[in-house]
This record gives sequence, C-alpha cells and structure tokens, in this order.
Amino acid sequence: MVSTPRLVIAAPASNSGKTTVATGLMAAFAARGLAVSPHKVGPDYIDPGYHSLATGRPGRNLDAYMCGPELVAPLFAHGSAGCDLAVVEGVMGLYDGASGQGELASTAQVAKLLRAPVVLVVDASSQSRSVAALVHGFASWDPEVRIGGVILNKVASDRHEALLRDALDESGLPVLGVLRRAPQVATPSRHLGLVPVAERQGDAVDAVRAMGERVLAGCDLDALMALARTAPALAHEAWSPAYAPAEGPRPVVAVAGGAAFTFAYAEHAELLTAAGAEVVVFDPLRDEKLPAGTAGLVIGGGFPEVYAPELSANEPLRRAVTELALSGAPVAAECAGLLYLARELDGKPMCGVLDATARMSERLTLGYRQAVAVSDSPLAAAGTRMRGHEFHRTVLEPGAGPVPAWGIHQPERRVEGYVQRGVHASYLHTHWAASPEVARRFVEHCRAR
Repeated sequence: MVSTPRLVIAAPASNSGKTTVATGLMAAFAARGLAVSPHKVGPDYIDPGYHSLATGRPGRNLDAYMCGPELVAPLFAHGSAGCDLAVVEGVMGLYDGASGQGELASTAQVAKLLRAPVVLVVDASSQSRSVAALVHGFASWDPEVRIGGVILNKVASDRHEALLRDALDESGLPVLGVLRRAPQVATPSRHLGLVPVAERQGDAVDAVRAMGERVLAGCDLDALMALARTAPALAHEAWSPAYAPAEGPRPVVAVAGGAAFTFAYAEHAELLTAAGAEVVVFDPLRDEKLPAGTAGLVIGGGFPEVYAPELSANEPLRRAVTELALSGAPVAAECAGLLYLARELDGKPMCGVLDATARMSERLTLGYRQAVAVSDSPLAAAGTRMRGHEFHRTVLEPGAGPVPAWGIHQPERRVEGYVQRGVHASYLHTHWAASPEVARRFVEHCRAR
C-alpha cells in the first residue's frame, strides 16, 4: 500500500506558472524539514533538475505513454518511498495528452491513476469574475479528477485579489494561494525550454530559493498539506530495478553527464546497476579520458549544439570514444549522443563514429513515437517494440544508416538511427523502466567483452 500524501500541480494551459508553483512548493516544504518526493508528468528532462535541486532527491518522470498507465503508480511508489509528501508537476493543460489519443499521458490521467487531489494554478492576469467559470469548467469536465483548490498567479493588487476570491467563493473551491505579479524568477529559456540546472549552478540555486520564498509568502502550506493527506492509499507494489545478474566482474558502464548531457531518467542508472554494472559518470566537456576499464558507453540527451566548440576541442576524449566504438564495445546513444557520435555538428568535428553530419534547424521535432528495433544490437533484439519521444531542433543527414536503429510506426512510417558494430544511436528517447530487458541486455554485452 502506498500512503504518501500527494498533490498534483496542474493548470488550464502551459505558461500559467506550474513550474514556479510546483518547484516552490517542493522547496518550501523541504525547508520545513519534510522529505519531499518530486515528480513530473511527461517526458520532460529539464524541470526534474529544478525539482531535484529543491528537494535533494532525484526528480522522476511519470509518463503514461512511454511506460504505460500500469507503471505510473508503481514508479510513483518507488520514487516516493519513505517520503512525507510527494509533489507532481503536470504537463501542458490539465487535460492535454498524447495527440489524438484522448486522455493518454495527460496530467488528468496521472492524477486519476494516483488518486491524487489536483491544485489548479490559474493565470489571473486578465480576468476577474470569469475565473470562476474557468475553474468550474475544469473541475466539472471529468468527475474522476478531483480539483481540491486553486492557486491564483499574476494577481495585480489587493482589489484584484478580492474580486477573484469573491468569484471563487461561488465555485466552492478554496483559494490555497495567491502570487502577485512580479518579475520572473531568473529561469532563462532557450530553444528546448528552461536552461538546465547543470548549466546554471549557483544561479539555479538562487532561482529555486526565490521560488520557494515566493510560494511560502503567498500560499497556505498547512492547507495544502491537509489536502495532500486526503489522497487515499494506493494498492500498488513499488516498481523495482531488482535483478539477479550473472556472477562475475561488474563491467564499467560510462555514462555521459555534465552540462552538455543533462537528459537522463534516474531509473536508467538504477537498472544498469541492478543488472550488474558499475555506473561511472563522466563529463565530455572536461574529462580527456573515459573512466578506467570502460566496457560500455551510454550517451543520453542534452545540448551538444550549445557546446559544440568545447566538445570538439576535447580531442583526446573524442578519440577515446571513437576507439571504444570501433572496437565493438556496446554504445547506446540517444539524441545528443547521436549528434556527438556524428562526423560533425554545425561544422565542428565530433567523434566521427557515424558517417553523418548534424546541424541546427528552425524546425522543432516533437512528439511521442511507436518504434520497433530493425536489427539486433547490444541494446535491443530485432523486433523489440518500444515507445519513445523525440524532442530536438537539429537535423542529421542522413537520418538513418545502412542498418537503421528503429522503424517508426507512428505518427508516420520511416526508419531512423544507426546500428553498427556495438553502436545503437538514435534520436528516440526511451524510458527503460518500461522495458528493463534492454538495460540487462546492454550489461550482458558489456560483460561479454
């Protein structure tokens, strides 16, 4: 049974203030000495970094498309074990999910799966009495979604606040917080969203502290905690990466990190470790060698396009990666990793493992995908079906090698990525918790070297 008190922070639309409120609540409750479990609906990698900074715990994703609805509660239980409170930041608008697939992967679906009360963050900057109609519509749209209260954002004055409160008195939903119009907390954005925590360091710490102070000043934490405690127990066992690996030495799996490679799900390292690997993080911007004894390499997503000159200038590491890949060692590369393995990125030499060039583009490629492995690789056996997500503003030419990594079935049919020697490289982000066999297969190939 999962009995962790919990709240889902949602909004009628994007840019209403969800991240500020959710991260601020995490920081404010953590400052009270509570163990706060941070979660994010959907495939986003960046917000969980701020959540982790606010709570001191790994930010974790709850994605009903990539992992399936049946894993949402078990993954939540895994992340929130032993915590006093869990805060779940939603994605987009409350009822927005995977395109054309109803409620799938929406904040509303996750709230229902967790049986968690929803706090609706409303941008009240251009309305007064109409806020009641808006809130009523969201609260009555799906009777299985329980909206427990409202936090009003961008409120202009005491009079504006009074008008909003009077209107919401008729709705029966309590106002749990009011945040005044104020200069944006320093969380700069660029082409894929907020700038990740790893790139901002001290500035990110200051931003999270400011969010916590703003929420503490404007929200009723006691009422929010009381609402969180109304969430009933969930009859679900926690997801676990536990596995009984073959006896023998623990192969070293090097995992790219640092400012250029910030996109990673916490469960991936847990699965690799459980499968018998020794996971060692390295920074391609700073380290000139791979970790000693590296038997396999995982290069996830991030922003290599921002750091292309620095990555290119680290010639010793590029040579080491190329030599490892050419030796046939298992290499799993997603999105940023794919670009790093290419011949060049925006004219800057990269590792040259793949005979392809990459460049920035004005076009955003974004969305969920259904995929099947085209051929055997250390990551996936041919025919393995997975769901994933693409999110990039770069173009790779050609987009697929002689032996592609994936056949994409939805939303369109195409092949994508590269499989050569031990390399599996693709734009597709995947969540291994849904298919733990890929981590186990990868480690077994590392062990066999």
